[in-house]
Amino acid sequence: MILLIVYKIFTTLRGTRAVALLKGLAVLAALTAVVELLELPILEWMLDKVWTMAFVALPVIFWPELRSMLEKLGRGRPFGRLVQGNVQLKALVGEITGAVETLSRDRLGALIVIEREVGLREYVDTGTKLDALVSRALLLQVFQKNTPLHDGAVIIKGHRVLAAGCYLPLSRNKELSRELGTRHRAGVGLSEQSDAVVLIVSEETGTISVAEEGALTHYLDAGALTALLEARLANEPPFHPFPWRVWERETPVAAKRRRM
Repeated sequence: MILLIVYKIFTTLRGTRAVALLKGLAVLAALTAVVELLELPILEWMLDKVWTMAFVALPVIFWPELRSMLEKLGRGRPFGRLVQGNVQLKALVGEITGAVETLSRDRLGALIVIEREVGLREYVDTGTKLDALVSRALLLQVFQKNTPLHDGAVIIKGHRVLAAGCYLPLSRNKELSRELGTRHRAGVGLSEQSDAVVLIVSEETGTISVAEEGALTHYLDAGALTALLEARLANEPPFHPFPWRVWERETPVAAKRRRM
C-alpha cells in the first residue's frame, strides 16, 4: 500500500518543477545527516531553521501539484463516461477522427480539446462561442488556413463544440523537446491542469499527437486515434498504441474476458 501511494505521488510529480525541488530537499536531508553525525551545533541550528522555513513554504511552492492531486481524488473515477450509448460514442469519435485524419493529410494545424469531468469554462470564455453539434465539416472549416479561428483551440463537451479560437495555457515543463511548437505546448499545458484529452495536428509534418496528464503520444493514425478516444470516453481499459502486441501475449482466458 505504501509503495502504491509513493508510486502515485511520483507519477503525479514526474515532469514538473516539483522534481527539482525534491532533489533539493534530498540534498538538504543528506547535509543534515552529515552535520548531526559530525556534531556541529552551529550548522545544526542553522539547518533546523532552514527546515522550519521549508515546511512553511512547501504548501505554497507545491500548490499546483497539490491542486492536481486533490482534483483527481475529488473526481473519484479517473475516466467518467462522456456519452451514453455505444452508437452515439462511435458516431462522435468517427466525426472527430475523420476530421483529424483529413487535417493531417492536408497538413493543417489543429488543436482539439475534449472536455471530460474537469470544467474548462475559463478557457471557453477566451474563444468564440459556437455551441454547435460536433461534425467533421465544422472542424475542417474552423482549421482552414486564413480563417479567423484556425490558430486557437476548439473545445468539445459531449456532442457539442462549445467554442473555437480558444487560448490554452502553455506547459512550463522544461523536459519537453525544444522542437515542439506552441500547439503542442498548449495541449500539454492544458492536460497538466485538467483531465481533458487534447488532439494536436502538426502543421509542419501532419503528425497526429494526443496530450493526456502532461504527456504526449505521437505518430497516431486514424485507427489508433479511434481506439484511444473510445477507450478514454467510454471508460474502457487503458489504451495501448499497438494493441495486437498485447493480445499476442494474452492467454485464451484473458482474451475471452477482454472481449466480454
